[in-house]
Amino acid sequence: MASGPVDTRTSTTTEEPEYLDEVTIHRFEYPTPGDADSEQNWAELYLPAGEQRVDSIPLVVLIHGGAWQSALGADIFEPLARDLAERGMAVYNVEYRRVGSGGGWPTTFRDVASALDHVSVVDKQFPQITTDDELVVGHSAGAQLAVWGGTRHKLDDNEVGARPVFRPTRVVSLAGPLDMVYAATHGDDRIVTALGGTPRQVPERYTMVDPIQNIDPTTPVVAVHNTGDRMVSSVNSTRYVDAVVKQGGEATAVLLPGGNHGSVVTSTAPEYPRVLDIITGASSADLDDVDEVTG
Repeated sequence: MASGPVDTRTSTTTEEPEYLDEVTIHRFEYPTPGDADSEQNWAELYLPAGEQRVDSIPLVVLIHGGAWQSALGADIFEPLARDLAERGMAVYNVEYRRVGSGGGWPTTFRDVASALDHVSVVDKQFPQITTDDELVVGHSAGAQLAVWGGTRHKLDDNEVGARPVFRPTRVVSLAGPLDMVYAATHGDDRIVTALGGTPRQVPERYTMVDPIQNIDPTTPVVAVHNTGDRMVSSVNSTRYVDAVVKQGGEATAVLLPGGNHGSVVTSTAPEYPRVLDIITGASSADLDDVDEVTG
């Protein structure tokens, strides 16, 4: 594997060289409704080595998981971001507030929506990235946020995350709780904590952010899940995919044998190369063929 990227987090310039010798990283702080937290409301853009021609580098957005809680942060996706950048993609790795660090309902969801919308600002500073037909990838809680992020345009104007400025048009979900009501009523208390109540107590919140309740048949989704996942059952992915297909949409479930909840994004796990291939394929495929990508 190539050496790690050069860290340029301390400065973000408006002019980029026509050619980069190695991967570089640029940090952005994004604004949020109300007061932002500079230690958490940021995202890092990884630019691949090579020519930096305008509108030439596909963008992949990464949203990390961790049960919407503060124990895990965007740093867990640094290896994945680097590996994707080494494959020639620009990667936008998002940090956001979580339960225990100022997040929860509705802050976590507003933060992610704000981070996604900030892509339009990033594009102005780094016009070599493309932003018209891009992929978002999330793991675990981040997968819920990623799928929701791809369908925010369907929300009513008064709902959290509505009226997106930037919308990913294709999604890869990794071990995602894509049927939040099902998961919450089958023992997943992490969802109840993140949304501040059960589906019976706060049904309108689930309606706003539950992926299976916000399906857009025109947004293709590849739902990857290890069959050995005991934290978020693969039933979440198969139920979601079945619902998308029933509505005439394009989605596929890729069930990887064995593994566990975290190994699907662990660089030393046997399934990791296939996950990289799925992400790469979903990014480069024609939009109508994304649901055929299985690695």
